[in-house]
Amino acid sequence: MNKIFRSTKLVLSAAFFIVFIGGVDTTYAQGTFDKFVSVPDNLPALTVAPEAPLTDENGITLDVNGVSSVDANSIALVSLAARQVEMAKKPKGAQSVAKEIIEQKYPKWDNNRQVTCLTKLWNSESHWNYRAHNYRSGAHGIPQALPAIKMEIISTDWRTNPVTQIKWGLSYIKARYKTPCNALWKKQRSNYY
Repeated sequence: MNKIFRSTKLVLSAAFFIVFIGGVDTTYAQGTFDKFVSVPDNLPALTVAPEAPLTDENGITLDVNGVSSVDANSIALVSLAARQVEMAKKPKGAQSVAKEIIEQKYPKWDNNRQVTCLTKLWNSESHWNYRAHNYRSGAHGIPQALPAIKMEIISTDWRTNPVTQIKWGLSYIKARYKTPCNALWKKQRSNYY
């Protein structure tokens, strides 16, 4: 009888342990942390696209296979990139992101004038809609890249990431026309740029 009682006690203990371990939420980090990250509301533009692809409309996913630790700076950059992408999904947010990228990456451009020209150019192309698609030509995104797959030079998430589209569009303008005002002038003369 004592043997059965011990066996039952062992089984119940094991079951309790399994239920307890299964109920522990492992999403929270353990340990002491002495670094904190503050993310400002007014986000600076990042000069690199997030390496992780976007999933439809759900945001950024990260592949952390083989990653043993992540520092606070990396977490802050991912957070900034994700917030920047979300902000750029709306036309005014996309214009704000483009302006910040111009300030950081193209400082030789006369900022206010070039931003005004870029706004007019991309208003006429897509109304700053990252989902804009011309079914006749195949042009896609805010800058209406043709063929759209060209934007893969920046990142493979070009279909759903407005920041990737903006970065590609600005680099295309810089390489081909030097400035957004020159690209706008070409668009007004030829109806394309």
